Amino acid sequence: MGLNASSTTESTEMVKLGKKSWRRYLLKPLSKPLDARAKQNVSWVQLSGHEGSLISNGKGSVLKRYCQCEAQCLLQLQLDVLRSFVPQYQGEKLLNGERYLKMQDLLYNFKSPSVMDCKIGQRTYLESEVSVDGTNVRKDLYLKMISTSPSAPTDKEHQDKGVSKIRYLQWRDSISSTAEFGFRIEAIKTHGECTRRNFQHTRTWDELTTYFKFFIKSRKTIARIYLTQLLKLRSALEVSEFFARHEFIGSSLLFVHDESGYANVWLIDFAKIFSLCDSQIRLNHRSAWHFGNHEDGCCNHIFENIPKMNKS
Repeated sequence: MGLNASSTTESTEMVKLGKKSWRRYLLKPLSKPLDARAKQNVSWVQLSGHEGSLISNGKGSVLKRYCQCEAQCLLQLQLDVLRSFVPQYQGEKLLNGERYLKMQDLLYNFKSPSVMDCKIGQRTYLESEVSVDGTNVRKDLYLKMISTSPSAPTDKEHQDKGVSKIRYLQWRDSISSTAEFGFRIEAIKTHGECTRRNFQHTRTWDELTTYFKFFIKSRKTIARIYLTQLLKLRSALEVSEFFARHEFIGSSLLFVHDESGYANVWLIDFAKIFSLCDSQIRLNHRSAWHFGNHEDGCCNHIFENIPKMNKS
């Protein structure tokens, strides 16, 4: 994978990184120093995500806290046309009494990488997480809503001082770029700069374009590589049996490049994927969602819009 490759120096020491899923820039102090290449490998750019631990061996593999759904998805994806666009699944490992997934370290061949995490889809919640009738109103969600936008609730919601979960989640998706453009920037980490995570209210095309150009430093060569990879990924998604039979919620496109011009895009995060293999449903990931059809909007706009950002 990737359009460039570099040689690597191996390190045998396992390094435990901080909490949260794939993505935070952390390097925990070790009992003995690692060489420069090993430090680079374990300095994972970990942006944001679910609670958990990440462990790198400095040799091209990482351990991620075990999730049965993610394990099953990764295993099945190794046999699908999407296998070259997801982390290579390398089995399971028990470490200090805890169960982990072992997978490819996606940053291993990058030198001082810049990373952008984009959540895909026009819906951020599974159908199983909400009640379609919306009769169960919650005060805590109402308070969350008015803390962000006091005018967001309807007159009745103000009167009840409560909103349903589905109403809250749909409103939350509408205040980011999720609902309109089918993706949102979760976080950006460029080499030598602090991680940016405050994109919850980023929703306009101009804002998205500005951040994308910031991420690639307006380098057209990097933009062209990303475009090539996105077109390849879209072609694979269109014929993927796995993609057609699964509701994709909470998954991301991980964009990575470095100063050498090495760049790639991966599909990551499968903890909330819902299998439809026991039904006759096949998704196109473009149709409008209504309760029961499981459409997620993952193929709406993102593959057309991200390449346009560099032309804006």
